[in-house]
Amino acid sequence: MSTLSVPPVPTSPRDDAIALYRAFKGFGCDTAAVVNILAHRDATQRALIQQEYRVMYSDDILKRLSSELSGKLETSVLLWMHDPVGRDAIVVKQGLSSETKNLQAATEVICSRTPSQIQCFKQLYHSRFGVPLEHDIEMQASGDHKKLLLAYVSTPRYEGLEFDREIAAKDSKALFKAGEKKLGTDEKTFIHIFSERSRAQLAAIISAYHDMYGNSLKKAVKGETSGLFEYALLTILSCSENPARYFAKVLHKAMKGLGTDDTTLIRVIVTRTEIDMQYIKAEYLKKYKKTLNDAVHSETSGHYRTFLLFLLGPNR
Repeated sequence: MSTLSVPPVPTSPRDDAIALYRAFKGFGCDTAAVVNILAHRDATQRALIQQEYRVMYSDDILKRLSSELSGKLETSVLLWMHDPVGRDAIVVKQGLSSETKNLQAATEVICSRTPSQIQCFKQLYHSRFGVPLEHDIEMQASGDHKKLLLAYVSTPRYEGLEFDREIAAKDSKALFKAGEKKLGTDEKTFIHIFSERSRAQLAAIISAYHDMYGNSLKKAVKGETSGLFEYALLTILSCSENPARYFAKVLHKAMKGLGTDDTTLIRVIVTRTEIDMQYIKAEYLKKYKKTLNDAVHSETSGHYRTFLLFLLGPNR
């Protein structure tokens, strides 16, 4: 495996802005320098670099990066330049826009985030794009999928670890009656329980459902629902148990078989790097007996590979 260059010595945002300006100047861009600087800066430092660059050169560094870089590297770096809340808002906006429509990506972000994370990117979404998130969901999604997303982004949920076993048993019964027990499916019950209950409570429901009916709730969801509605319910369930394992699976699927789903690879690595990447790496290694770094290394190349590996950090 190739050795990666050593992270640069700590510098000020002003020094970084100057170094980036020099990397952009002249014939061709010193892409290695750009990647090396930006991949090793946290959200606060990146915001300060953007400020310094604007003050010193009266130029928007995002526009400059967009004109100097291209392809998958450009997509990765531009998304990385935002903070975690900004990235979520951008991914969801792109997913809910007619030209770049990717309902699966928008669903993944919405259904895998905590209520407070959703609140934060909802506020930013409205201020940055001039429309409420609910408006775009209303326009682009449909059917039960739309109803679930609208309920999920607007319902406050408890974020602690306590749960109520009695309520879990009651909800399990309601879900069984709404799904496996009847002909057809009562989607309303699924939407209500999945959007109202906390992660800890849903994990308790998964356990109660298995104890009471000998079947997994995930299997029931797969048997009773389909399409994006099924995808949203399964994402909510998986993230109530173990978000890191969920993202490890998403990454594995993106790299499995012929070709690579780079859109997913970029989205997950870039949006989770400042959140829970060390847990995702641990889950990946546990489940697939291979480090995430090695998997990414074998599926990518060039500066794009270097950038993603820098974000992932040490290969362990």
